[in-house]
Order: sequence, then structure tokens, then C-alpha cells
Amino acid sequence: MGGLRVLLVITGGIAAYKSLELIRRLRERGARVRCILTRAGARFVTPLAVSALSEEKVYSDLFSLTDEAEMGHIRLTREADLVVVAPATADILAKMAHGFADDLATATLLASDKPAMVAPAMNVRMWEHAATRANLETLVARGVTVIPPGEGPMACGEYGEGRMAEPEEILAAIQRAAGAKGLGRLSGRRALVTSGPTHEPIDPLRYLANRSSGKQGHAIAAAISRLGAETTLVAGPTRLADPPGASVVHVQTAREMLDACMAALPVDVAVCVAAVADWRPADAKSRKLKKNGAPLFLKLAENPDILNSLAQAGNTRPGLLVGFAAETGDAVAQGRKKRNAKGCDWIVANDVSPEIGTFGGDTNTVHLITETGVEDWPPMAKAAVAARLAERIAEALERPL
Repeated sequence: MGGLRVLLVITGGIAAYKSLELIRRLRERGARVRCILTRAGARFVTPLAVSALSEEKVYSDLFSLTDEAEMGHIRLTREADLVVVAPATADILAKMAHGFADDLATATLLASDKPAMVAPAMNVRMWEHAATRANLETLVARGVTVIPPGEGPMACGEYGEGRMAEPEEILAAIQRAAGAKGLGRLSGRRALVTSGPTHEPIDPLRYLANRSSGKQGHAIAAAISRLGAETTLVAGPTRLADPPGASVVHVQTAREMLDACMAALPVDVAVCVAAVADWRPADAKSRKLKKNGAPLFLKLAENPDILNSLAQAGNTRPGLLVGFAAETGDAVAQGRKKRNAKGCDWIVANDVSPEIGTFGGDTNTVHLITETGVEDWPPMAKAAVAARLAERIAEALERPL
């Protein structure tokens, strides 16, 4: 959910405490959360708690001179991908259905043209009332998604349907909505990612390869897909499942990988993570080689340079071209040389010396090398590296390259 911009409206109900957990979980997954806290909502959770968890200013006053000088309620909805009302009381549902706009929350909801979701929370009798049912029918007919409440004991001492859905249920609904509607910072973009090793055949049974697991490349393809990009992953042989959201082309050799990459163009961004074999046997045998007591000599031919080929692709060159450099020794110095030699925009360099032990593992320590300098990232899980790189790619594509 990295980069997804959620506007969360918190209204006045005891279930507001669950909204704090929802904010935390959204932020853990990389979403940006801005919150409108109604006057009644502030009776149950404090602006300080909401601000601390969202790491954003909390909005509550329609007539704020500071905010409304900039048309705050309009800006709040324009700068969101999705609007979520949780808890959604019977009062806010009625106001939404009838177009009321007498406070910041309702004015913003009425001015919004973004997908909206509500998580109702109220007493069972209010939930079952004909007015509430009619209001919900009106909202559903307008395209609002309702996250159904659960059944159980309530703060008022009664038992029944009307308890707000749990944070994980709301989170799952947000994820489904974001995926279905193509929301995210890279929505409308096309991306190409390469991953894994290549296998260069010696004979039908044997091949030249390396220890790449494909974990980093697959994680990057998944992270870019989560931001909304239409992603093609060209994967060499790995034991990994295809990442969700990506269209996967499976290949074996470097030449097959190059052909698949060129076929995927044009794209807005290409990230070449695959550890492509530099050489292949020049004369692969069609039958199994047998031992005969004599030394075996393999003549090697140089494989095509996929990163440089993409850099030289003319009108179909990716708008942003990112390469990976797994080095033994001074990774930054070698990465700088590779960036200049290959003609790419960025290089992500990491040291894979045996004492570092990151090649094929679950963690990585990388350095992002760009035209403007070097960013030294701390050691982190490969999924975290992927999420951070996807965010940097989104930032770069949001401004002229």
C-alpha cells in the first residue's frame, strides 16, 4: 500500500478507538493517512493521539482561517486517493445521504470525487432502523462501499449487529479497493523488472549459473505493483512464487531475458535486478557430455548486456533506467563505474563479499547511486529495500527527469 493516500474521517462513537489501530496498520504498510476528527470524535480519541500515529496534522475546523484560506476542505479530498469514514455513525451516514455540509467532515465528503468507504458503528436498533437502511441504500447506489459491521456485545450493554468491523477487516477492504480501482502513486505507469539468475546450458543436464535467489527482484516487482504500476517481471529460474500484481515472463538464458525485456518496451521505468550470467558456453552440446579421463575445456561466449541494451533502445528507452550492481569490494566505487559504463540513470550497489553474506539471503545493505550523489541505506529486509526503492521511483516519475 506504499504511497496510497487515505483520508480518514473519524466520527463520534466509542469505536473511534479502533481507528487508531487502523491508522497504525495503514502506516506500517506505507500508506499516507490524513485525518479529519469531528467534534464528537474528539470526545473519544484525542487529536494528539491521531496526529502521533498518522504523523500528520489533524483537521477538524471548517472555519479555520489558516486552512480555509487555502480552501482546506477541497484540498484534503483532492490530495487523497481514497476516503474512509470509520467509525461511520448513523448521523454521518444520514448527512452523507442527504448532502449536508455543516462541518469540515461533511463539507469534505460532499466536495469529494474520490472513492469512498464507510465502516458503520452504532447501536443495533439504530442499525436496524428503516432510516439507516434507506440511507445506506442511497449511499451504495452512489458507489460508496460499505464495510459491514459485526455482531456482538456493545458499549450500551445490548447485543447485536452494529459493532464496527475490526481494523484488519477495514484494512483488507481498503487493500481490495485500492487494487480494483488502480490507486497508487504509480497508477497509469508501466514498469519492467528483471529478477533471478540465468541458466546457460552446457549440455541438456548441466548449466552455468550463480547463487541469485531472485528474492530482491521479486520483492521490487511486488512493491512497484502495489503502487499501481502495470508491471512486467522477467524472471530467470527461481524457487519463488510469482509476485501478486505482476505479469511474469519466465526465461532461462540471458538471450531469452533480453528478448523478453525488449518485447516489454516501452515502459516508464525498468529495474534490472537479475544477476545475468556474463558468459555462456559457446558450443552447448545436444547430448550429455561423458567423462573420458581427459580434461574438459569450455569455450565461453559473452552474453548480451541487458542493461546497456535498454539504455541504447532509442525512442523506447525506459524513462527511468535502474541497474543493480552486486560487487565484491568497494561497492560504491564499482557502482559509479557501472552507472557510467552502462548508460543507466541509477545504480543500486551492494557488497556481496562472502563475509557480508547478503547474496541469496533475506536482507540487503545497498547504496543508491544517482547523478546527484549516493544514498547509503541501512541494512534492512529485502522487502523493505523494495518498498523504499519503489517510493523513490514514484517520486522521480512525479517530477520531470
